[in-house]
Amino acid sequence: MPIFGVLGARLADIDVLFVSITVMLLCFIMGLQNATITKLSNSEIRTTHITVIVTDIGIELGKLMYLNSSHRVDQPKVVANRPRMVVLISLGVFFFADGVTGAFGFKHVGYVATVPLAIVLVTLAIVPTMDDLMAFLRKVWIK
Repeated sequence: MPIFGVLGARLADIDVLFVSITVMLLCFIMGLQNATITKLSNSEIRTTHITVIVTDIGIELGKLMYLNSSHRVDQPKVVANRPRMVVLISLGVFFFADGVTGAFGFKHVGYVATVPLAIVLVTLAIVPTMDDLMAFLRKVWIK
């Protein structure tokens, strides 16, 4: 992840190599970000695409506006998950803000603008990675 920001300017001159490495690194970074958020939220929040977040916001808004006037005893009441909606709206706002910030950062600083963000992502990924590693080692040692 920080490798992309540090080496990006140097690799930009080698078109074939640059495109392949850039695509692989960006896919890895997006996958790591999605896996981290999915793990931290116990699979409640998915951040692969903004369309997923907007769809989930729409579902929660639909539940919020649903009138339970003809509520039947045999069916559960339709209730919006307000804390989840706040998280989803926050993610949507931050997706937009990060996109604008990233565009300005790349325009004015270049590839190095990705390094601080990558360091934050790596830092966030350490805890769930260590949790998974420890769980795996416990399973291996128990056998």
